[in-house]
Amino acid sequence: MFGDYPNRVSGGTVNDPANRTSHEVDVAVYGLDDDNRQPLLAIGEAKWGDVMGMGHLDRLRRVRSLLTAQGRPGAGTARLACFSGAGFTDELRAAASADTGIVLIDLATLYRVG
Repeated sequence: MFGDYPNRVSGGTVNDPANRTSHEVDVAVYGLDDDNRQPLLAIGEAKWGDVMGMGHLDRLRRVRSLLTAQGRPGAGTARLACFSGAGFTDELRAAASADTGIVLIDLATLYRVG
């Protein structure tokens, strides 16, 4: 799902000096390479009751560009993950269908058994 096996998952905050703000990252997925480094595999946003749309994706793209500019390992190719309990707009679904770097995770995917 994230292009490699996850080693660690956490959350955090990314500073945006140009806009004098910061962005909270709900989900940051890290791998583990042969040199024991932890490259970023994915960043994501989680919403329980909100239908997620292109605004959420655009924010994740901004966060990824900030992390890339900071030189974070894996940031440039990190997948963008949207976790939603309420679903996704048709526009976001179409974007994810066209780009394997966008991952949509709904409740059925999250709680898939077997």
